[in-house]
Amino acid sequence: MTASASPAPVPARGERHASWLELFFDLTAVAGVAQLAHLLHGSPGPGDAALYAVMFLAFWTGWMLFTVYGNVSGEETRTWTVLTGMFGMAVMAASVHGVREDRAGAFALAYILVRSLAGKAWERRGEYVPDLPITQLGLGLTPWIVSMWFDGTARYALWALGLAIDLAVMFTVSGRRLSARVEARYAEEAARGRRASPKPVAALMDAPHLGERLGLFQLIVLGEAVAQVVAAAAQVEWDAALYGVGVGAFLLLLLLWSLSLRHGADGVPLLAWDVLPVRLVLPLHCFVAGSVAALAAALGNAVEYTDHPVPGSVRWLLCGSLAVYLAIAGVAALGSGRRTREVLLLVGPSLAVVLVAATLARDAAAVQLVWLLVLAAAVPRVLVDRLPRTPAPARPDTP
Repeated sequence: MTASASPAPVPARGERHASWLELFFDLTAVAGVAQLAHLLHGSPGPGDAALYAVMFLAFWTGWMLFTVYGNVSGEETRTWTVLTGMFGMAVMAASVHGVREDRAGAFALAYILVRSLAGKAWERRGEYVPDLPITQLGLGLTPWIVSMWFDGTARYALWALGLAIDLAVMFTVSGRRLSARVEARYAEEAARGRRASPKPVAALMDAPHLGERLGLFQLIVLGEAVAQVVAAAAQVEWDAALYGVGVGAFLLLLLLWSLSLRHGADGVPLLAWDVLPVRLVLPLHCFVAGSVAALAAALGNAVEYTDHPVPGSVRWLLCGSLAVYLAIAGVAALGSGRRTREVLLLVGPSLAVVLVAATLARDAAAVQLVWLLVLAAAVPRVLVDRLPRTPAPARPDTP
């Protein structure tokens, strides 16, 4: 890796794969997902689930910013920039366990530094990413800075506000608007004599390489799910009920792997390749990864209830996380051009099964509940090969 700040040439499609540096950086995702799962251990309540969602989104955002930086920079990636970001994310991961006690400030500070470092990396390159406006628009970081003077629920609410601002920017600020904003800012500063560097240029992403990195992240999350089940099974007595839960959990994760990576794109289930802009694919990827990681924690919790009723909090976590996964799969299928009727056939019955399991299976043991979820995940996996994608009619142009 060189330290040059000049833009990297755009590689030919399909020629580039994740580097050793990128794979090393992804180890922080292994640590982070494992630690975040601890927020949902035991019998998590709505507050625990909300805190998990906020912290997972923050951690994923840090990972994603450096992933896109490496994607664009290629061989010009600054090794120490990535390693410093890796250290910051490691601090975020280590802070999760004590976030309710005395480590929330450390988590917030590490996130602020990770975001700031990523922004500086783009400044040095003299580039901006049209499909990732938060590299230029850092308004969502302000609530995180303010949160350093608050504690408890107020602090978490400020974190959530900052992430909500980032999501709003992702969905509402187009590449054209961002380009115009960059041009206007450069012209204003040049007129005042403040800028001697070249005008920032739009960075081009390597789509196949980015898709590989997103898929690898989903593999990491699925691997953590397997680890959660294995760790939980190692602590309880082995009997016929445990075998049923173990086989069911493994089959459930196998189905999610197939839907996300064999019948999806960029780690998003039922998504067709190269049909949605990156700004939409990235949030879908985050929500899918977060739902699978939550499902992993729920499966670990459920192992303790192999032959007696699963507590309501664990049952709702199991069903809710799979429902989010299936809903995102439906959105991805619609975005890929499938007709509404096809999408309803693919995910409608599955969501119905999950709803029944969540509301009516109150006395179900883990073995029964897990196999209901296996049935729910099996429906789209079976139908996706039997319902070839029929593109929806093109929408008429609007003035």
